[in-house]
Amino acid sequence: MNNIRTIAISTGGGDCPGLNAVIRAATRSAILRYDWKVIGIQDGFDGLIWPHRTMPLTLESVSGILPRGGTILGTTNRGNPFHYTVCEDGVERTIDVAERVLNTVRELGIDAVINIGGDGTQAIGLEFLHRGLKIVGVPKTIDNDLSATDITFGFDTALHTATDAIDKIHTTAESHHRIMVIEVMGRDAGWIALEAGIAGGAHVILIPEIAFSVRKVCDFVEARERSGKRFTIICVAEGIGMPEDLTSMFEKERRAHPRAGAMANLVGNAVGMATRREVRVTVLGHIQRGGSPSPFDRILSTRFGVAAVDLIARGEFGKMVCLRGAKVCSVDIAEACGAVKRVDPQGDMVHTARSVGISFGD
Repeated sequence: MNNIRTIAISTGGGDCPGLNAVIRAATRSAILRYDWKVIGIQDGFDGLIWPHRTMPLTLESVSGILPRGGTILGTTNRGNPFHYTVCEDGVERTIDVAERVLNTVRELGIDAVINIGGDGTQAIGLEFLHRGLKIVGVPKTIDNDLSATDITFGFDTALHTATDAIDKIHTTAESHHRIMVIEVMGRDAGWIALEAGIAGGAHVILIPEIAFSVRKVCDFVEARERSGKRFTIICVAEGIGMPEDLTSMFEKERRAHPRAGAMANLVGNAVGMATRREVRVTVLGHIQRGGSPSPFDRILSTRFGVAAVDLIARGEFGKMVCLRGAKVCSVDIAEACGAVKRVDPQGDMVHTARSVGISFGD
């Protein structure tokens, strides 16, 4: 087992349902199967920069955290030790504090680190691997956009949240005969919008992978109106691009993009102006990242936590656990930091949506 005695666990990037389940599983597996000591690093790698912010992880400290959202260790999406922001004499600059992190690792007697996070966090882990830190990765993002794994934990819970919101918006849209625009997360990938749109019965789905025009969205809305359907649900992914006809209508707002809710509000305003219909916009935002993880995410997180500990036990550092089909496997972290996994416009999911009458505005 490569003389492992003490391991550490870190959570980086945005919070995500299932983080605590990974922490719990890794801690219990490390203690019960291998009799290792486990240290929790607080607020990502920031916890290894002076002053040290760590905590012991024991069977008692992880008891009861399986269904809890967030992470008991805390997290940050701004803590990159290789480009750490400091303020000196009122001036911000970035410095490399990676060596300080490595010195802390040595001082604490940490033999290996489980690094839980998305592509940015895994990229930081890869740099530390090159500096000699024994590290394994666990993929985490609600966006489901890591190409090295079929599914990331947190996605299923976010999908439930978004679908539930669409269900609720559906009833009020139908009652008031309105066009309702709902924006979901996903960064530059449309997985949440696509799957929540299908599951929630949205009529229009706008995703980054498929170019759309406001005119075609309006044509679809007006066609529904002529057929007697007096309401429309439009599900918008936050990372959609700006179509030409929207650019000409809202040049000033275009320059301000991106920001949370920007595209949904621009689409809603444009559709409302063109159709002269009442439009309401809902931006789900961070509620998609919170709350108790779904049973699927709890199980996947638990499997990932155990698998990460087993990688350390086998000495397979520089690997990230992943789900391929029904099996938990591992890949090189370098592969995990590669291309973003996007929706295939010609794929089965888009074909299914089109076949049941959903428009992509194209």
